[in-house]
Amino acid sequence: MKYRILAINPGSTSTKIAVYEDKNLVFKKSIKHDTSLISSFDQIIDQYSFREESILDALKVEKIKLSSFDAIVGRGGMLKPIKGGTYLVNEIMIDYVKEAPRGEHASNLGCVLAKNLADSINKPSYIVDPVSVDEMEDIARYTGMPEIKRQSLFHALNQKAVALKAANKLGKDYHELNLIVAHLGGGISVGVHKAGRVVDVNNALDGDGPMSPERSGTVPMGPLYKMAFSGKYTLKEIKRKNYGNGGIVAYLGTNDGFEFEKMIEDGNKEAAFIIEVMCYQIAKEIGAGSTVLKGKVDAIVLTGGLAFNKNIIEFIKERVSFIGKILVFPGEDEMESLAYGALRVLNGEEKHKEYI
Repeated sequence: MKYRILAINPGSTSTKIAVYEDKNLVFKKSIKHDTSLISSFDQIIDQYSFREESILDALKVEKIKLSSFDAIVGRGGMLKPIKGGTYLVNEIMIDYVKEAPRGEHASNLGCVLAKNLADSINKPSYIVDPVSVDEMEDIARYTGMPEIKRQSLFHALNQKAVALKAANKLGKDYHELNLIVAHLGGGISVGVHKAGRVVDVNNALDGDGPMSPERSGTVPMGPLYKMAFSGKYTLKEIKRKNYGNGGIVAYLGTNDGFEFEKMIEDGNKEAAFIIEVMCYQIAKEIGAGSTVLKGKVDAIVLTGGLAFNKNIIEFIKERVSFIGKILVFPGEDEMESLAYGALRVLNGEEKHKEYI
């Protein structure tokens, strides 16, 4: 039996949808939303009605009936810390994203849209590996300040998806492997996957780990708190230096991988050095991850948009190839990852988890 799945991925100014029949992509579209309309809502969650209407309109144009789907899957949002996997959307989850105690984000709409549409045709709705996946071991949470614990917020959807691809390539079960997965995108997260759990990972959102195209990564605390209390910056400006205006964009004025690659090709020595600095820090984070696994690393997996850049991959390989086998899966396909996660439940490969 073939299963027909609708995947929904809400972004800040767009809603991506994709239709899959088993693992085959049938239709894909990015629905752009008017920014003035988006900004007119007081809360992100209030956008669900017009986004739902835009999804139905897009399906109607393609003559795809909502009733033809066996399941609908949405991007998971800023939920409470949960284990990885595919979750059945329930009212507890909906209530949580409406209250948004961990912050408002467009991805919070994913479960709401999936459930509303699925309920209308009496079919199940799911989310898969949201950013709040937390499988960290307690020893990885502690810092030198008792008041501050490390949190797990990372590119869980893509990391888990490529970890499964790596396991398939290695001919082994994901739960039997030790992997280090580095997602290289606008943000960079390096996860230590031990027997199917991400037991340690840098918080790619909160100033932890390598610098990235638009994030500062870890910086020395002394100069940072002096800067914060200097009176020259607002809290918002400090946050932007960490997230949005940090990293490569702070040095080179762009967070576009193609642009800084062209700079290097044109002989820009500063650009070449700054990119090497980023790669150095990524390699360092991978090396640190290998100590978590006590050196027993089955493979290092490189993924994300920057993995298309051969120079970046080579910079990293030069420093970490001694640790273990390196596998490269460039880019990220969130829609595929969502659909495949739902499919694994529908065809009985996995059981869905309950959000409680």
